[in-house]
Amino acid sequence: EMRPNRLCCCVSGTPGVGKTTLGKEVAQRTGLKYVNIGELAEEGQLYDGFDEEYNCPVLDEDRVVDELEEQMCEGGVIVDYHGCDLFPERWFHIVFVLRTDNTQLYTRLETGETVKLQDNVQCEIFQTILEEALEAYQEEIVHQLPSNTPEDLEQNTEQMVQWAEQWIKEHN
Repeated sequence: EMRPNRLCCCVSGTPGVGKTTLGKEVAQRTGLKYVNIGELAEEGQLYDGFDEEYNCPVLDEDRVVDELEEQMCEGGVIVDYHGCDLFPERWFHIVFVLRTDNTQLYTRLETGETVKLQDNVQCEIFQTILEEALEAYQEEIVHQLPSNTPEDLEQNTEQMVQWAEQWIKEHN
């Protein structure tokens, strides 16, 4: 199946790592459309039951994919979600996985429930998200970016904007 002919990228990583700030900033500077999966699911109530342990609704992945399909075929989109392996492989030209060291994540999430905290820290240790990304997409389109400091955020923004502009130039 054809990939979209306008740039599509995914920004993923554990909760609290700065995906939203980065995604919005890059979208603004490149003219790409920013889509936050959490917000999309909430607006369309794209849920399939409720997770008692995590005290949050369960995402209905098929409905999320259906909801986005048309937009993704048109392209020109940045998708923000903590995972990326639920999306069709053909959607993305590039996948960014943001990493943070555990202590940073710990302080940021202290206010959340402990279960989430432990799971996020473990998730980070096991690099679950990165591994899922590498399994779901061709390795050369998956890029890890460190996201611990405001400087990192700035550098990541620059890097992603440059990458996007380069891609657009080459493919137009």
